[in-house]
Amino acid sequence: MDFELKALSAAAAAREKCDLLLVLVSEQAAPGTLGSDAIGALVAHAVKQGDFALSAGKQLPLYQVPAIAARRVLLLGTGAGSAKDVRNALAGCAGVLKAEGVARAVVSFAFDAEAAAVSAAVQAIADACYVYTHTKPQAKPAKLRKVVIGVAARTAAIASGFNVAVAQAEGVATAREWANRPANHATPTLLADAAKAMVAAARSTRLSCKIHGPAEVAKLGMGAFMAVAQGSREPLRLIELHYNGAARNVAPIVLVGKGITFDTGGISLKPAAEMDEMKFDMGGAASVLGVFQSLARLQPDINVVGLIPACENMPDGGAVKPGDVVTSMSGQTIEILNTDAEGRLVLSDALTYAARFKPAALVDMATLTGACVVALGGLRSGLFSAHDELAQALQKAGDAALDPCWRMPLDDEYAEGLKSNFADMGNVAGRAGGAVTAAKFLQKFVGDIPWAHLDIAGTAWKSGAAKGATGRPVGLLLHYLLARQGGADASRKAAAPAGKLNGKAAKSSKAVTKPRSSRRAAAATAEAKA
Repeated sequence: MDFELKALSAAAAAREKCDLLLVLVSEQAAPGTLGSDAIGALVAHAVKQGDFALSAGKQLPLYQVPAIAARRVLLLGTGAGSAKDVRNALAGCAGVLKAEGVARAVVSFAFDAEAAAVSAAVQAIADACYVYTHTKPQAKPAKLRKVVIGVAARTAAIASGFNVAVAQAEGVATAREWANRPANHATPTLLADAAKAMVAAARSTRLSCKIHGPAEVAKLGMGAFMAVAQGSREPLRLIELHYNGAARNVAPIVLVGKGITFDTGGISLKPAAEMDEMKFDMGGAASVLGVFQSLARLQPDINVVGLIPACENMPDGGAVKPGDVVTSMSGQTIEILNTDAEGRLVLSDALTYAARFKPAALVDMATLTGACVVALGGLRSGLFSAHDELAQALQKAGDAALDPCWRMPLDDEYAEGLKSNFADMGNVAGRAGGAVTAAKFLQKFVGDIPWAHLDIAGTAWKSGAAKGATGRPVGLLLHYLLARQGGADASRKAAAPAGKLNGKAAKSSKAVTKPRSSRRAAAATAEAKA
């Protein structure tokens, strides 16, 4: 999809030839302040007659309105006009945006929108128009190809936020696509191919990719990672991505994403109900791919490393058993008391591996525990960190991206349940405080590195009629990274010209998504989302 940012007055918006004109009106726009142009008069009349309200999400569809060039017009109330109100209002327009015959749309802000609201509009439209088609050929992609975002004044702050939002939309789409694909279409090998394809499509010397296979992982001594993978016929992959946008002596941020491409629970088999949703267990891995897709577009001045330990957790005759003891890359031994608590095992070795890059900060994201779903539901991701500065930065980034998280406790006493009679630690500590004890397990492998863990079990996907990946926490991570390198403004110099997502960039995104080739019931397990 091609987004463009334009300075458009209400009168100019009325002259824009398009299939759909969405007029966003906030509660600031009292009928007497809307102006005498066609759009202002239309809104004022509709409000006066009681046919249109300005509260968030209220709509009034119109067709072939005199003095307005657009074939279809939709008046849309945005309440206070905040970023959240704009996003929620546009989220309710998915049907209109994906309607037949709508190829070009104009979104006109009939109030002085802040940069965050403009960014939210881009994200909401991109999310609303996403259609999964990879294994569903009868699904019809949205016809919408061009979206003009019209604002009263194209300020530097709005242009910067717009460019970041367009890049974020690309990254979220990439994450959603790979998390949505069935496990037989998103194996560890295919995930590795996707990473390589993304780097090749970017054609940037700042991006590189290295793939470690079973032999390399064995040489590294990743016994915990290998133990999880040994029950599957699909070979594991450790995907290593690098984005080098700053000087070599600048310490990188390392992102680690859990990449369990399908999780049966292993010998500790999950309930059959909703087990199909365990294809989403690589939501952390998908978010790492999404973030690098965004970085490839923005080219910020920062160094980032992405690590994805990818494998399946299957219950064949060679699978690891409850009671087995394995040796992690760190040298610490682990008694595997529950094979469905496998996500923390693959992450433990990846976190140990991350230390070789001497990171300024280390952030892992994983669909780790059903306990986090019980605690926070699907609104906020769980945030665990012993480093206040890092935790506050991530929370601030999540709020800015409308991708919120909530800091959870990490008291030392929670680790008591991980003690084992036969190893340095067990991999579970019972049901009580399950999300916290899982984080305490991971903490044993990070040493003194500033580290944070994001449990995205409740936020990485939705169940029910709206089943599908959300692309979270790409937005949170991207905003955090941009803030680390001095703010989103620094990325503008390499963002798309004139605030557009051009055809070449759109093709690159497409290339990434086409390489060659029980949720609630499970909350009772130690790692329902592992």
